[in-house]
Amino acid sequence: MKIEFTTKNNLIKILRNNTTEEDNKYARSGVYQLKCSTCGKIYVGQTGSTFSIRFREQKHDFKYMSHKSRFAQHLLEEGHPLDTMENIMEVIHFAKKGRMMDALEKFHIYGATRKGIQTNDRLTVQQNPIFEAILRNNKHFRGQ
Repeated sequence: MKIEFTTKNNLIKILRNNTTEEDNKYARSGVYQLKCSTCGKIYVGQTGSTFSIRFREQKHDFKYMSHKSRFAQHLLEEGHPLDTMENIMEVIHFAKKGRMMDALEKFHIYGATRKGIQTNDRLTVQQNPIFEAILRNNKHFRGQ
């Protein structure tokens, strides 16, 4: 007989998409992704307020040609239109502000950078062996 210790609280389970299809998902906070409807490039961000409030801020930056938002800056520089929240925003993880949200955001920015499809600031992304191992060895994240 062998005794084994296992836990359900491991890195893969934490990083997996923990979203559910619920009517009010935009009323929560966490990590999100905006996808340009023209070229398919993505912006990964986080918000401590609700996703709908954050999208309104992105929309405001686009409408008034502010370059505060990297996503709005991409749309303005490329001449791409801003689509609706339901069409371009994907909720990646529900989370509260803090280190966990920061790590989740960095992981998803890293994955998008590796594919060459992100609009975030590329200078902030550094080589990360843990993220590399997760992306290389987990089939759930290979397709993302």
